[in-house]
Amino acid sequence: MRGVADFRSDTVTRPTPAMLAAMATAELGDDVLGHDPTTLALEQEAARVLGKDAALFMPSGTMCNLVAIQTHARPGDQVIAEQWAHTACFEGGGVGMLAGVLLRTLPSDRGLPDADLVARWMLPRSEHTPGTSLVLTEQTHNFHGGALQPLEGLAAVARVAWDRGARVHMDGARLFNAVAASGVEAARYAACADSVSICLSKGLCAPVGSVLAGDEGFIERARFHRKRLGGGMRQSGVIAAEGLVALRDMPQRLAADHERARTLAEGVAALAAYDVDPDAVDTNIVFVGTGRIAARSIVEAAARENVLLYATGEHRIRFVTHHDVDDDDVAQLLDLLRRTAD
Repeated sequence: MRGVADFRSDTVTRPTPAMLAAMATAELGDDVLGHDPTTLALEQEAARVLGKDAALFMPSGTMCNLVAIQTHARPGDQVIAEQWAHTACFEGGGVGMLAGVLLRTLPSDRGLPDADLVARWMLPRSEHTPGTSLVLTEQTHNFHGGALQPLEGLAAVARVAWDRGARVHMDGARLFNAVAASGVEAARYAACADSVSICLSKGLCAPVGSVLAGDEGFIERARFHRKRLGGGMRQSGVIAAEGLVALRDMPQRLAADHERARTLAEGVAALAAYDVDPDAVDTNIVFVGTGRIAARSIVEAAARENVLLYATGEHRIRFVTHHDVDDDDVAQLLDLLRRTAD
């Protein structure tokens, strides 16, 4: 009997045997005191891969993004983001509640607002207007279906921000999916931002953890905000060890996830009851419109067959491929969708 096929997210990935072995043998210290050697090794490796001076290990990508905003911007500043940005919509409102900034969200076709539109909304600091101190980008863009953001577009937005004295933070939770899809090195994408966060616990399969990278001064200030939010960990090398394996060994396998996502999208596109554009599937995320069929009923029917799905609306489902689903799981899902549509 097959196990559960979980298409809800790439956050459900389990650590690999190599990660568990690394955890068992990790050299440990106290990271809050700056003396956990395994955590330091992870931070140094992340900084190297991203082409930044320094990096800081944190429990989650949400914390990385919040710390980045608190470090770059002052309360009352305007921060610009795309209207469906994860930071704007899916991080518990921490941007307003804890960073105290004014978030200006802009529309886009595929996750990256046009640079000219960003320029029009950059506000000077005056007695009437909050200055725009930060622009946020996201690579890949989750709720635009894992959309790959073009390097030239990211660079254009960054130039607009920098020319007007603002900083840029890139939410790179799935940055390595972008690397796998485009062949562009992570450091080239990261060069389009002053700081970048990466998630180790999605397609890279670590059980927990994200890393924030930037220049040395930025990371030193970010360390203060991490502490204030309760994100300082002690013997964090236990989980940093798994993150090191994730960062070194797992990015090269992400192309297989993208191939399965495209196979899934093409299979669903052949079913008249559903709405999906396979050509819009850049990486490992597939959004499907369910037409007249209630998404909830599909989720419930799938669960009865040990297939786990995530509805993002009354008639919309998100499928995510990852290390722990294989070709047979994709075939099982497509068969289920055919029967549900009949």
